[in-house]
This record gives sequence, structure tokens and C-alpha cells, in this order.
Amino acid sequence: MRFLDLLLMSISNLKRRKMRTFLTVLGVIIGTTSVVIMVSLGIGLNALMLDQYASYGDMTAVTVYSSNYYFGDGSSADENLQLTDDTVKQFERMEHVTGVSPVLTTSVILKQGAYETDTQVSGVSQSYLKNIPLAEGYSLDDMGDTMKFIYGNAIIRWFRNSKTNKGFWETNEMPEIDYREPMFVIFDVNTYYQSRNNGTNENGEPIKPPKKYMIETAGVVEGTPDDYNSYSYGVYTDVDLLKEELKRIYKRNPIPGQPTNKKNKPYPYFIYDQMIVFVDDMDNVMDVQQTLTDLGYQANSQMQWIEQAQQTYDMVQLVLGGIGAVSLFVAAIGIANTMMMSIYERTKEIGVIKVLGCDLRNIRNMFLLESGFIGFMGGVIGLILSYGIGYVMNHFLSLGQMMMGVEGDISRIPFWLAVFAVIFAIFVGMAAGFFPSLRAMRLSPLAAIRNE
Repeated sequence: MRFLDLLLMSISNLKRRKMRTFLTVLGVIIGTTSVVIMVSLGIGLNALMLDQYASYGDMTAVTVYSSNYYFGDGSSADENLQLTDDTVKQFERMEHVTGVSPVLTTSVILKQGAYETDTQVSGVSQSYLKNIPLAEGYSLDDMGDTMKFIYGNAIIRWFRNSKTNKGFWETNEMPEIDYREPMFVIFDVNTYYQSRNNGTNENGEPIKPPKKYMIETAGVVEGTPDDYNSYSYGVYTDVDLLKEELKRIYKRNPIPGQPTNKKNKPYPYFIYDQMIVFVDDMDNVMDVQQTLTDLGYQANSQMQWIEQAQQTYDMVQLVLGGIGAVSLFVAAIGIANTMMMSIYERTKEIGVIKVLGCDLRNIRNMFLLESGFIGFMGGVIGLILSYGIGYVMNHFLSLGQMMMGVEGDISRIPFWLAVFAVIFAIFVGMAAGFFPSLRAMRLSPLAAIRNE
């Protein structure tokens, strides 16, 4: 018997018992919908977690620190572990490393009009600066050969009125800062506060206020002051230009924040606070991080936290999928019951078919096709229902933002899940109909014909 004939016969048999078929298909629909929705929630939560970590920084970057950068007196414990320009070259030769950005930070005071704030400026490489998303109207090309600053979109919150000593956190009003205007910058922070507090030098003379430098703006990080990303509260500039400026300001004197040797003298080179090592692929991040750790440095990355969180979400995914699978298992029992009842009702029909010489495998396949078709109908309708429920969750409940604090859909049904759901529903249906189909094959033809 041809496959098409078997299929048409199976569909015809299902139509004869519409209510029973409907209730059985309904069970598969509920089971399929449960599985798809639960798995889609796990996928959505995992994707939101990755989006959240991505907002904290580049997931292919490893941050490196010296494991013993300095003691209280500013001296370095191990000069071999200092992060210098030679270290940059060493890291760049490592496998899977596509680039290295040194990070040199220095404390400054920013002043504009009546407002000022203490903060740190981070000198980084041009490749690092190019990764910073700038607000409309700004371009990194504005940096040029003159040192300019890129301001985080939320740093404006930290400016305070120097006359009232109040800022955003006290008044709930944004300071009147215009980044298009040059910012007065004080690099010698200690001297500035000593002069304000009537400090004196070794000769008993009043300490003079340090020089102010006018620094223009190269860009502002995109977003409002209420938005957060890894650059929101930073101030950035080109590291080479920052080093030149610090040399001009402090000349041969120790630069604040830079360690000194055992004689309390500054090193003839800059020692960086940290370095950002860029890796070619997320899958290689942990290997590079381990290599850096083996060299004696402290290293961390987003990937190590992602891997830990991934294990938790895998467990959540397993639990959610298991909950949905229970519903589909119950539906499988319903399919098996329907097939067994069908065999009892069609015993004489099966006997006649056998007497006419029908192949036993055709009898088995007919019942398998019926149960498989029930799974197919339930799977397709359940999948459509899953898309509808997912749409409601994503567009009306806004659960993604409520639960994770980031924008995105909490229910995500990728193409592979849709295909798998339908195939799995068919498989469950055929598996549930397998033993009933074997019973139909084993029925005695004469006993079946005599059955009333």
C-alpha cells in the first residue's frame, strides 16, 4: 500500500472520531505550547543576560592588572610585573590577541563656570577610543594632535556648584554644563586643595593655586544622563597625548599616581594602572585570561562572569523545559489511549484487512501515521499559539525590562526551536502510538472477524 493511501486512510479514520481526535490534539497543543514557551523564556533570559553584560564592556576584552602594583609608599614590589610599554608589546605577541590598550589614569578637577567636580581621566589607545559610542555631532576625528577629552554621558551628575556646594543629587537639577565650551582642568589636585585650605610650603609661604589648563571636548558618550553603559562615568583621552601633558606639567617631579623606586624617585617611563587586551573571539577569552594569570598578572573579563551565570541559566533552562515536557508527556498518554481505543473499535476492520492479505507493516504504519498526524497537528497549532503568547509577553507585559533592567524580548523563539517543536511533537505522537500499532499487528485475523 502506498504511503499516500495510508495517510489518507489515517486522516479519514481520525475524522470519524472528531471529538476524541480534537481532545487528543488539544493535549498535544497544550504540551507543545508549554515546552516552546518555557524554552523560549530560558533563551530570552540568557540573551538578556548577555545584553546586560555587553553593556558593561566588550565581551572579547580582558582587563589586566599588576598583581602587586604598589604599596602605601608608592613603591612597586616587582618591577618585572609592572605594566609598561614593553608589556604592551609582550601582550601583542600572544596568540589570539588582536590589540592592547594601556590605561593611564590621573586625578583631575574639572571646572566650568560655577561648577566643578573631582574625577579621573583615563588615557587609552586610539583603538579603544574608537569603540566608545559618541553622541550625534561628535567625531573622534576632532581629537587631532591636541589633547581633548571625551566625557561620559552621566558624568554631568557629579558637577557641583562651588558656591553652594550643591549639585544634582541635592537639587535634582542638572548642572549647566556646555561641553561645546572648553573645560578648565586642574591636574595638580593636591596642590589645589592645599592652596584652598591655606596650606604652606617648607618655607612657611602660602601655597599658590596650581595652573589651570583649557581642554576642549572631542566627544560625549551617546545617551542621556539617565542611561548607563561602561563609559557613562568616565573621561577619556589619547594616552600618548596625556603622557606628554603630564611630562610638561610635572617635569622631573613625581607624577601623582605613578609609583616610585626604592629611592623615592620616579621611573623614567610610565607605569600603567591596567591594560585592556582585545581577543579575536569570545571562545578564546578564557584561554588568554589564563595565560595572563600564569604570567603573574591579575586578569578578569566579562566572560568569566558570563560562564558562571551561564551555568545558572542552563539549570533554569533545564527546569523550564522539564516543566513543559511534563505537559507533553501527559499528551502522549492521551495519544496512546486514543490509539488503543481505536484498535478496540476497529478490531473487525483490522481482521478483514489481514484476511485480504495486507502486509502487517502497513497495518502498523497506518496507526503510526494516525498518531504522528495527531502530533503534527498539535505541534503546528501549539507553535502558532506559542508565538501569540510570546508576542503578548514581549509587547504588553515588558517583562524583559522589569526583570533584567535592559531592553529586549524575554520570550524568543528562534527558527531551530520552531522546527524542533513540531518534529518533537510528531515523534512523541508516533512513540505513543508505537505499542498500540504492535498490538494491531498481532491481532488474530479469525478472532478479529468474529469480534462483535
